[in-house]
Amino acid sequence: MTSTTFDDVVIVGGGIGGLTTALSLVRSGRSVRVLERASAFAEVGAGIQLAPNATRTLDQLGLLDEVISVGVLPRRIVMADAVGGGELTWLDLTDFPKRYGGPYIVLHRSDLLDILLRAGIEAGVGLETNAHVETVADEGGRVVAVCSDGRAFAGSVLIGADGLRSTLRPMFVEDDVICSGYVAYRGAVPIEQVERHADLRDVVAWLGPGMHLVQYPLRSGDLYNQVAVFRSPSFERGDPDWGNPAELEERFSVCCEHVRESVPMLGRDHRWPMYDRLPTTSWTAGRVALMGDAAHPMLQYLAQGACQAMEDAMALTRALAGRDLTVAHVVADGLAGYRDERTPRTARVQTSARAWGEIWHVDGVAKLLRDELFRDRALDDRRHVDWLYDDAVAPPPA
Repeated sequence: MTSTTFDDVVIVGGGIGGLTTALSLVRSGRSVRVLERASAFAEVGAGIQLAPNATRTLDQLGLLDEVISVGVLPRRIVMADAVGGGELTWLDLTDFPKRYGGPYIVLHRSDLLDILLRAGIEAGVGLETNAHVETVADEGGRVVAVCSDGRAFAGSVLIGADGLRSTLRPMFVEDDVICSGYVAYRGAVPIEQVERHADLRDVVAWLGPGMHLVQYPLRSGDLYNQVAVFRSPSFERGDPDWGNPAELEERFSVCCEHVRESVPMLGRDHRWPMYDRLPTTSWTAGRVALMGDAAHPMLQYLAQGACQAMEDAMALTRALAGRDLTVAHVVADGLAGYRDERTPRTARVQTSARAWGEIWHVDGVAKLLRDELFRDRALDDRRHVDWLYDDAVAPPPA
C-alpha cells in the first residue's frame, strides 16, 4: 500500500451526486477528495431533467446561470397517447421559478458534469481517477479507503456516491438490485437530422401499453434527445438476450405514426435495463454514509435520480456544518441526522416512481380510465407535484 493522504471528507464516486457534494462541502470549509473509478470524470447517457428541487441547489452553488446557458427551459411537460396520438394532459413549467423557487431545465448530462467539475477544481476539490476502491475500514479515529492499485485515502468522513451497484452498500444492507423487466434505448442527435419531432418547446412523454417514448431538445435546441423504454416479453421468459433491438421494433410498431417514425433515430449499440432497490434506512454507520443511487436508486419515471442526489449533497453539508470531525460520535451523530432527514422523502420518491411507471404503462380498461382522468385534469392542478418540487409541502398519503 502506498502512502495515505488525509482529507476531511473522502467521496467514492465522481458522478453528479458526488461532485455536487464535494463542491458544497468545500464551499463550507471542508477539505474533500473525490475518488473516481474510471479513467476520467464523465457521464454515460444523454439528456437529464432537473426539477426545481435540483435547480435551487445549483442556484445556491452559484451555477444556475451557467447551467441555463447550456440547457433548455421547456414550456410544458406533456403526456401524450403513444398509440392513438394526441395530448392527454400537460403541466405548465413557465411559472416554476415563482412557484417553486427554481426553473425546470433539460440539458446534456455531460454538460452538467463538466460545470460541476470545473467549479470543483476552482474551489479546490481533490480529484483522483482510476481509483477503484476495494476496501473501506472505519478505524474509529479515521476511515480509510484502499484502491486496487494500492493507493489509500483517509478522512474523517467517507461518503459512498458510487451508484446503483455500490461497492460500499453491503457495509449497510444485504440486498440486491431489482430488475423491472423494462429496458431503455437512447439517442441524442443534431436537430437538423430529425425529420419527426414534438414541439421543441416541450418535454413530451408518449405513453403506451408496456412502453413509452420521451422527447425533448438539448443544448439550446441544437440536439434532440429521445429515450424509448419498453417491457421485454423475453425477460419474463428468462431469455438472456432480453430487450434486444428486434423487440424494440416490435413493441413500438403498434404506435402512432409520430412515434413509429421517431424510433429509428435511437441508437442500437447499447441498451439500459431498468433497475432499482427497495428503500432502506441503513445508510450510515460511524464515519461512513451513502448518498444518491448508492443509498436510494429509483426508476426514472419521476426524473428524480440526480435531483435527489443533489438534495442529499446539501443535507450532508448541513449535517456536518460546525461539527468537530475529529470526534467519532460527533461525526456519527451528524450522519445519522442526515439519514433521518432524508430517508422518509427518498423512500417516498422511490415508491412513487414505481407507481408512476405502472400508471404510464397500463393497458385495456385501466388505460381508458387513466386517459379519461388525464384529460379531465384541471391544467392548474399541481397537487401531485407540489410535494416533489417544494420541500416545504408534505407528501400525499401513501
